Amino acid sequence: MSVLLTNYLNGIYPLSPALKEKLSSIIKTKSVEKKDLLLKQGQVSDCIYFIEKGFIRSWYEKEGKETTAWFMADNDFIISVESFFKRTKSYENIEALQDSVLHYIDYEELQTLYSEYIEFNIVGRLLTTHYYILSEERLYNMRRQSAFERYQFLVRKYPEVLQNASLTQISSYLGITLETLSRVRAKK
Repeated sequence: MSVLLTNYLNGIYPLSPALKEKLSSIIKTKSVEKKDLLLKQGQVSDCIYFIEKGFIRSWYEKEGKETTAWFMADNDFIISVESFFKRTKSYENIEALQDSVLHYIDYEELQTLYSEYIEFNIVGRLLTTHYYILSEERLYNMRRQSAFERYQFLVRKYPEVLQNASLTQISSYLGITLETLSRVRAKK
């Protein structure tokens, strides 16, 4: 397990030496190339990933059209939440948009950590809170902000998206057409 991930988790809540040792024995690392799919729509999500280095997007296809749900970058976790926790088929794909280094754990190992280490429950709760707040923020932006305001928020808070995603992916993430995105970008 990478020192980066250990430090990240320990920064959320102090980890016992026993938990650190357990994590180092179960967390796996893999490198993926740009365009590799970590999860395909229709598969059951078995892993939660931590991005050490890279850029990943979650997207789904409906009526032949791709819609981007999330972008995640260095030091983010990415997961198909409903599929992972309910053990059901995923409605989304998880794709690397650049070569990436990921650390991951499978569902059963995560459940073991929760049952054996109280501090890992605290880490899990705090991470869930963090990502729930991000989800609420995104929902608020989609419902209450104009296309221009959503784009400006993206520019301010997530500039790495502009560097790593295509305009088509960005427009679908913002819930606007490519033409509207072009007009919004011209407003700067």
